[in-house]
Amino acid sequence: MFSKILIANRGEIACRVITTARKMGIKTVAVYSDADARAPFVAMADEAVHIGPSPAAESYLVADKIIAACKQTGAEAVHPGYGFLSERTSFAEALAKEGIAFIGPPVGAIAAMGDKIESKKLAKEAGVNVVPGFVGEIEDTEHAVRISNEIGYPVMMKASAGGGGKGMRLAYSEADVREGFESVKREGLNSFGDDRVFIEKFILNPRHIEIQILGDQHGNILYLNERECSIQRRHQKVVEEAPSPFVTPKMRKAMGEQCVALARAVGYYSAGTVELIVSGADPTGESFYFLEMNTRLQVEHPVTEAITGIDLVEQMIRVAAGEKLAMTQDDIGIDGWAIENRVYAEDPYRGFLPSTGRLVHYQPPNATFRQGPFPAPFVSSEVETPGQGLSTSLEANGGGDKKGYIRLDDGVYEGGEVSRFYDPMIAKLITWAPTRDEAADLQIEALDHFRIKGLGHNVDFLSAIMQHPRFRSGELTTGFIAEEYPEGFHGAATSDEVKRLLAAVCAGNEFTLQSRARRISGQLDGPLPVTSEWLVKLGDERFHVTLGEGHAVVDGVRVEGTCNWQPGMVQAEATGKVGEGDEQRFGLIVERIGNQWKVTTRGAAHTALVLPQRLARHESLMLEKVPPDLSRLLICPMPGMLVKLHVAEGEKVQPGQPLATVEAMKMENILRAEKEGVIAKINAAEGESLAVDAVILELE
Repeated sequence: MFSKILIANRGEIACRVITTARKMGIKTVAVYSDADARAPFVAMADEAVHIGPSPAAESYLVADKIIAACKQTGAEAVHPGYGFLSERTSFAEALAKEGIAFIGPPVGAIAAMGDKIESKKLAKEAGVNVVPGFVGEIEDTEHAVRISNEIGYPVMMKASAGGGGKGMRLAYSEADVREGFESVKREGLNSFGDDRVFIEKFILNPRHIEIQILGDQHGNILYLNERECSIQRRHQKVVEEAPSPFVTPKMRKAMGEQCVALARAVGYYSAGTVELIVSGADPTGESFYFLEMNTRLQVEHPVTEAITGIDLVEQMIRVAAGEKLAMTQDDIGIDGWAIENRVYAEDPYRGFLPSTGRLVHYQPPNATFRQGPFPAPFVSSEVETPGQGLSTSLEANGGGDKKGYIRLDDGVYEGGEVSRFYDPMIAKLITWAPTRDEAADLQIEALDHFRIKGLGHNVDFLSAIMQHPRFRSGELTTGFIAEEYPEGFHGAATSDEVKRLLAAVCAGNEFTLQSRARRISGQLDGPLPVTSEWLVKLGDERFHVTLGEGHAVVDGVRVEGTCNWQPGMVQAEATGKVGEGDEQRFGLIVERIGNQWKVTTRGAAHTALVLPQRLARHESLMLEKVPPDLSRLLICPMPGMLVKLHVAEGEKVQPGQPLATVEAMKMENILRAEKEGVIAKINAAEGESLAVDAVILELE
């Protein structure tokens, strides 16, 4: 076994690998860029080596720097994390020349499957059902247009070495191809150092299913069941779960065996993932297509670990060291249900645009398992299973009345920055429970206890998905988000019952705040009593609340419950029951802004104005301040670089027309006109770095 390994990646990825290495007694080396000098993974590792400036193409993706760090520290092997170095044959070959082990697949398998163009050729030759498309190299935009017209729209343009949603564009017309092809090439080059692009038919409304593969160097290859990854936005996964609510035992066996055969054909070993799509037009699921194979550990691997009890990082290390797998296919079962939500630095209320900046506050929920230099890391509560690692069975994790657990994989810290140079990942929240509904309920509860301030985040959006009736029913396709939120996200739907509970909570908080203020000594008239009669304006709705002992009456309906909020607290717990309904428990993020309350829970932020009842009639007479009309301005939604201006001063534009392209976090974001108008003034030039809310141009 190795005594020291280097992790050629960053963030929560590096934290994840270090956590398992620590458990195995293996020392670790972290490599870091300028942007990551104070990152948690640097503190976690036994040693750390600086390898260059912030852009990944100048640091993490430079093989020579990784090898130099190995020589400097004496690292015997390199784990690429989930990184795209794992899909470069040149990197594995360079390590081999230096006598450094690569914790990943062999060079031949990387060449065959790591390149999307080559993998599709191989799969087709092997008789695997592949998505129709052009699997050669594409010369230029005109060539891309000709190919797309031949295939038939819609088509998907993909960077050959792509992944993580970068280097991908969906085109419904020739205009879309002309608009997006060059962006795909640039994203591929910036993210993976490879600007080759291929085009294939886009299967409408498919389910996205992944099969986890694990093999050793002795010819043993297993499939570790499937993951459902259908909930995606911009072709980037948002929610994953294992097993799939759609896949039957028969489908699982057929998919798994085909994926194993494909892996065996290229001599694959280590952990890898075969991605499949199932046409939404086929309710049987028998018509599945090979999409691609990723020769690396996937971001969503924790859900597979949760239902199998197998630590995939540990197995990768053991396989690289030449050990045989300690399990057979018959040993692979399904224990319970696991769901993973990706907490991104993005603003769902502003079209899901990336949000970079400083994490002013970062308080994640308490987790049973947690990686990182924090109290009670998740390895401390593991139950060891020979040859496996992390056991996730109910019995192993305490049994009896335990309903599940929360696992948190993160690599950020309060006060740190989410850089524009890297993926906007803040954390991965994983829940496990005996049933799917219990795992989803645990997600809702945990998301309620996330406190993130300083930049935009998608916690509310994730909670809304977990509560959505369509998600709960398991009727998922890759079109879920577009279909269910066609006008964008504006907060989770809130029932009348929950609104009454929130009205009671806000009235109670106001009572508590004013009661404390009245106890200040030296007041001229002495302490005055605080009324129990309140008007709560929650959004556009008004509630009349009468507070009692352990209850409240909201618009004539009795609400029983408690809230532990006290002045100065940001996070609070509340329980409540409306009428004869069921008791509910809430995690609350509470802020006092001016004379109003902002309470965030269950995927929505609620603003409440609480007034004594005697002032209610006066409140209705107050004028509301109308926000200024900014629709004539094109405002930069996040820090980034202006890659391209699509218009000139004096040009007439139509709604939806591209105005500018801004690059941030290795992805290009096209900003479009919201209304018809004429370009009056351009305030920024191509290549210029823009701050958030910078005015790019103005319309007449």
